[in-house]
Amino acid sequence: MPKKKLNIGLVGYGFMGRTHSNAFLQTPRYFDVPYEPVLKAVCARNADRVKSFAANWGYESIETDWRALVARKDIDLIDIASPNDTHAEIAVAAARAGKMVSCEKPLGRNAAEAEQMVEAVETARVPNTVWYNYRRVPAVVLIKELIDQGKLGRIFHYRAQFLQDWTISQDLPQGGEGLWRLDVGVAGSGVTGDLLAHCIDTAMWLNGSITELTAMTETFIKERTHALTGRVEPVGIDDASAVLARFQNGSLALFEATRYARGHKALYTLEINGEHASARWDLHDLHRLQWFDHRDEGKLRGWRSIHVTDGDHPYMKHWWVPGLQIGYEHTFIHQFADFLNAAGSNTSASPTFRDGLATDHVTDAILKSAKTGRWEKVNTSAEARSVKAAGQQATV
Repeated sequence: MPKKKLNIGLVGYGFMGRTHSNAFLQTPRYFDVPYEPVLKAVCARNADRVKSFAANWGYESIETDWRALVARKDIDLIDIASPNDTHAEIAVAAARAGKMVSCEKPLGRNAAEAEQMVEAVETARVPNTVWYNYRRVPAVVLIKELIDQGKLGRIFHYRAQFLQDWTISQDLPQGGEGLWRLDVGVAGSGVTGDLLAHCIDTAMWLNGSITELTAMTETFIKERTHALTGRVEPVGIDDASAVLARFQNGSLALFEATRYARGHKALYTLEINGEHASARWDLHDLHRLQWFDHRDEGKLRGWRSIHVTDGDHPYMKHWWVPGLQIGYEHTFIHQFADFLNAAGSNTSASPTFRDGLATDHVTDAILKSAKTGRWEKVNTSAEARSVKAAGQQATV
């Protein structure tokens, strides 16, 4: 029996547009999902380049105005992979048009924008998700399972860092197509909303709400030439962010993100310490879980390296034989599979827009604390209202 077609309209053809398009194509080849994804249209302002992108990935048509894409009756899902300043307007319009909506992170440039997006999708009752893809790394999902099973016991500490080094040169301009992440008007913030948001989302998924924090940020190069105006202008984004935080469960957290860590291209690590055990993960070795269990026999007690590739590990039964690993692109395939399965029952795959709003509340508090120099409370209402049962399905 043929499956119902899901016509996808993608906004944006950059790095994330490619990762999403790959997921749309590969998901039904490896996962039994209730829809047949159809790459119906891709939208971007540059007609020549979007035509080339469409031809390469197999999109049936193009648009150069996202409003035209949203208005099309033959589009079921609007996927937002465009810069941060476009997220809210597109998502709200798509939801009001009755479309399913998926959106790159961060959800909004701030919590106020994200609130509008949450209200729109919840009022329209359309399936939605935010592409915080690291929730779909099998080793990270295994950590979640071990925590939920009580293997770690009471949690004491959580620490995470995301380090890059690509903006160190003072000759690098801000703004424009390639460097919009350095333009505060487009990005909303710097590493806090771009890199640290990943750490925050994963942390709250694994360990619960963050209730209060204190933070410092720094902009190391104060002025840069703007690629669009040609003028030297103040830099409004943060280049580095360091955070002390407290979770609802009483555990403590350390978070760090920077684009000024020479020698690191994308070092994302996390560790969680409990009364019985500790777990550690590194994006550079993403298929491995480092695990220490104090209940092991004393003479054999120590850190062990678990190769997360067996068929009973999260998601891995859908891939290769045990011992053969997967990579970054597979996390998007996993999330899209979960999204399609949730949408099949008219629910949303985590992280939902409301989950994305919870992360935006934390990043807002970080930026506020960096300005005030004080501990700041985090608005936890978004996470408290998240329906945990909705969208927690995992195609594992």
